[in-house]
Amino acid sequence: MLKKFFNKQLASVIEWKNPDVNTLLYKFPSTHDEIKDASKLILAPGQGCVLVYEGRIEDVLTEPDTYNLETDNHPFVTTLLKIRQNFESEHKLKVYFFSTADVVKQYWGTASPIKYVDASYNLPVELGLNGNFSYKINQPLFLFTNIIGAQDEFSTDAMKQVIVERIINQLRNLFAKHKYEYNSIDAKLIEIEEEIGTQITPDFESLGLQLTDFNITGTLFDENTMERIGRIADITTDTAAAAQAGLSYTEMEKLRALRDAAKNEGGLAGMGAQLGVGMEIGKLFSTEKDSFTHKIAEENSDAISKLQKLKVLVDEQIITQEEFNELKKQILNNMNL
Repeated sequence: MLKKFFNKQLASVIEWKNPDVNTLLYKFPSTHDEIKDASKLILAPGQGCVLVYEGRIEDVLTEPDTYNLETDNHPFVTTLLKIRQNFESEHKLKVYFFSTADVVKQYWGTASPIKYVDASYNLPVELGLNGNFSYKINQPLFLFTNIIGAQDEFSTDAMKQVIVERIINQLRNLFAKHKYEYNSIDAKLIEIEEEIGTQITPDFESLGLQLTDFNITGTLFDENTMERIGRIADITTDTAAAAQAGLSYTEMEKLRALRDAAKNEGGLAGMGAQLGVGMEIGKLFSTEKDSFTHKIAEENSDAISKLQKLKVLVDEQIITQEEFNELKKQILNNMNL
């Protein structure tokens, strides 16, 4: 027993060997939280440590070096002075190592999509984002005292859970404020990264950390949003096409519906009921088509403008190429009168 006890009093080396990159804080294992007198504490590059003596933080070391732990420069009492108490000291010293190196490429993502109103289409959209961030500990005493506490080990994953929640909150606020247009998100990613980086810097500082990098690497709109925007984009495109022909969107859609119905005899009755007409669809289509082409031909504009509008109707298969050629001939003849 005595031999075993005195063997415990030999000088020993306290160090964090082969630290796991996913570990942010690590308590040096000691059976009774007793450190031998004349022990050496080795801090490698990228490491620091907190010395907790009898429940009080006595020192925080951050410079890589070899430190001699002696009773004349660190307030702890070894078991050698407490032989009467079953070879166990009532004075405890705990050594907590922590990483001072940058914690890089911590991936984040939105578990549920961010909802906001698109400024261009004025409709609710749902957007998922992901990326990565890097940080380092710059206030170890604050982090240890207020965030981690006296845990034997604290991982980067545990810290990431705390950080990601704050990142998502800032993203929600940012998108609600700016209402980014669906088709401009990718072009504004750098701007969004910079603004979020500025917004979350105080959040990192409140954890005793310093943000060193923040990136957004991917965006994804949900299927419902893509479907809604697709429908609106189609309507926008169709409206522009109708305008080129001098028609409203409603007028163009009516002509398209009549065109399709005239090609499909099986759908004539249903289409007639939908349009509220009793006459034969083919005749109605012809009447409507002639009305629009006559309006274009007689409007007070130059021939090129008229022909451009009629060409849209050819592209939409509202009129045939032969009908276009005949109307073109009439328009050009009228110019020569």
